[in-house]
Amino acid sequence: MEIFILYKAILVLVVFAISLGVAAYSTYGERKVAAFMQDRVGPDRAGPFGMLQPLADGLKMFMKEEIIPTVSNKFLFVLGPSLAMLTALMTGVVIPWGGDITIGNMVFPLQITDINIGILYIFGVVSFGVYGIMIGGWASNNKYSMLGALRASSQMISYEIAMGLAIVALVMTTGTLSLREIVTQQSGNWVNFIYQPLGCLIFIICAFAETNRAPFDLPECETELVGGYHTEYSSMKLGFYLFAEYINMFISSAIIMSLYFGGYNLPFQNYIAPYIDGNILSILQFGCFFTKVLFGIFFFMWIRWTIPRFRYDQLMNLGWKVLIPLAIFNILITGVLMYALGKV
Repeated sequence: MEIFILYKAILVLVVFAISLGVAAYSTYGERKVAAFMQDRVGPDRAGPFGMLQPLADGLKMFMKEEIIPTVSNKFLFVLGPSLAMLTALMTGVVIPWGGDITIGNMVFPLQITDINIGILYIFGVVSFGVYGIMIGGWASNNKYSMLGALRASSQMISYEIAMGLAIVALVMTTGTLSLREIVTQQSGNWVNFIYQPLGCLIFIICAFAETNRAPFDLPECETELVGGYHTEYSSMKLGFYLFAEYINMFISSAIIMSLYFGGYNLPFQNYIAPYIDGNILSILQFGCFFTKVLFGIFFFMWIRWTIPRFRYDQLMNLGWKVLIPLAIFNILITGVLMYALGKV
């Protein structure tokens, strides 16, 4: 029992370190992707090929002067970015990162916890994350921050509905809310994207809106709101908000790959698994999953530097008048097909 608890503690620290590392180097990746698409070089001064740029940015954040506006609510001003960072890190605990590692007679899954309502847990934590943004915008006592917080909260609440309805159709086809079971079901069959292409598209669009990524980055629209809900923030409190966004992007990519693109399953896994040691297979599965997630992060960046920002009325119309009706239609079609195929 003590060994199992120690293993879980180590796994928590590893996932925590990976999340922070990916978030840090996503800033470097974003600059390089933007530079490539705009025919520029990008960061190239701090270290070879600019690889130390995230460390320089982190050091800058730590060294900057800590400013708390005198007219702000100081407790809530500090609580806002703390909540945003906490909720971003909490979502990774139910994601299956690979198969099982066997040491002696003990089996250790590459997942912090496998609860049978993993998807509901993710939705609950993500819904709680909006409080970090709302509290930060309100506590700043700045009209631009408040407008950004209102935009963010209404945007996230609106798109959570369509995202939840897209998941309903997926749960109808898989019959489970456990992320590990959903991934396992895709090992010997087609990935869920084949069965739920419309639901996958809706989920991806909503993921962009949930993470406040372009073209849905209205809460921090520089041309209208200076900097949005984190206008008054500086030093590492600003860093927490920025890190939380990149961690959310990382976790969103991991969830999309788990739900719709096979998760950690290798191509033709059932054919090669009998000839590979179980532990080696789990390591390969982790590498495969991480590669998929990195591609998902690149896709987030690619969209940012390709599609222009929506107007706010277009953003809300897309959520309420397009995505929600499409998600309901997807549920109806899924139910009809399952009934016709005798699966209900």
